[in-house]
Amino acid sequence: MFLRTKLSMAMIVGVLSLTACQSLPSDTALASQTTPVKQTNYHEATLDNGLHIVIKKDARAPIAMTQLWYKVGSNDEPIGKGGMSHFLEHMMFKDNAHLKRTEFNRLISEFGGQNNAFTSDTHTAYYELFPASYYPLAMQMESFRMQDLHLKDSEVAIEKEVIKEERRQRTEDNPLSKAYEEFIALSQPDSPKFRPVIGSMADIENLSTADLQAWYDTYYAPNNATLVVVGDVDYDEVINNAKKYFGDKKAINIPERVMPTQPTHQGYRHATTEQAVKLPSLMMAYNVPSITTSDKQTAHALSLFQYALDGDMSSYFERVLVREKQLFSQIYASYDAFDRGDGLFFIQAVPRQGVDLHTAEQAILDVINAAKNTPITDQQMTRITTSLLSELTFAQDSITAQAQIIGRLANMGLPVDSYDRLPEDLKQIHPAKVQEVAKHYLTKDNLTTLYILPKDNDSDNQSTQ
Repeated sequence: MFLRTKLSMAMIVGVLSLTACQSLPSDTALASQTTPVKQTNYHEATLDNGLHIVIKKDARAPIAMTQLWYKVGSNDEPIGKGGMSHFLEHMMFKDNAHLKRTEFNRLISEFGGQNNAFTSDTHTAYYELFPASYYPLAMQMESFRMQDLHLKDSEVAIEKEVIKEERRQRTEDNPLSKAYEEFIALSQPDSPKFRPVIGSMADIENLSTADLQAWYDTYYAPNNATLVVVGDVDYDEVINNAKKYFGDKKAINIPERVMPTQPTHQGYRHATTEQAVKLPSLMMAYNVPSITTSDKQTAHALSLFQYALDGDMSSYFERVLVREKQLFSQIYASYDAFDRGDGLFFIQAVPRQGVDLHTAEQAILDVINAAKNTPITDQQMTRITTSLLSELTFAQDSITAQAQIIGRLANMGLPVDSYDRLPEDLKQIHPAKVQEVAKHYLTKDNLTTLYILPKDNDSDNQSTQ
């Protein structure tokens, strides 16, 4: 398997299947609980208790996606307590004060719904997809577990073994995932982003019920959450239902979040690892800012340069390294402009048989240097921009993807229509700006590389490549 890191969507972990709910509670007073809805393509409101609500109407099908995003992830976890956010995501599907797990599952199934959850370095989110008329059920179920979860030692002990097995399958027994953990620690040593979302095996083992309960009590509150609803819904009705189900939830004091940063130009970093793979490969990355730690033009210029390298069949990597020089069987680049904190301009490659990794690395650097020093024509700029925008448009086709984009942007404090602004924003980026930014950040003293070599004596393990 060729490892692909996250681009702009959240990393999905802990896939669970669920369901549930009791009779709907009686209506409560709804007046004076929110600020006015902003009249934009995205309707936004904030309840008096701090719950942020974002609604986007999409009436192409009679369905609605409801997502509840909490501003807490692995970046917020203290050293030695890694994996708490992901562990708690699992525990959120246990019994709570209002709803048994079996009832939750029954209701999801009975009303034709789907649900799941995901955790990343920046957030933990829960979602339900229902026929549009039943989306209030999703709100009610999420309101039940926002502040009424009381963890039990017996359930934590059982789930701990489930999560340890998940880590074994996804990381310990996956050589490229193991290598990627090494690479992130090497490339971002001063940033909390080097911490695995699932946590280390030692951290998982050492987490207690008290740790998880304290984490829940600290971060699960309306003023640390964003409710996203996308689908065939009425704006005012969604706001009223949000007041009904979340209006009585209490705001709490939330710890101030630290923005993940990593100094640039700290010198070339390199390491070699042996893994149970059949073919050598390499990972490379430059430390770069994102739109949350730099200006928009810098972040968008990096995105455009990434597409110049690896956007389509005419890009530098495909045209020069794969087809002309035939040095690589696979090569891939990614950069996430919409990240929270500093990030990576990441490259992964598998050389063709007979091409050593040092030669492969130098070939990639030569192409990057050529791209940095070759003026981008207006025609190339148009092609790159069109390719980038086409991919983003396609990515937003489903209401699930739309909700994820909205939730992620809101979680970072960015305007929820940031993706919609991209066509105009990208028009403001001149070719000279792309080259200027690439020349500044894509330098040898800002580069980390990891060579991944096959183990000589591990014939029992199968490669995932």
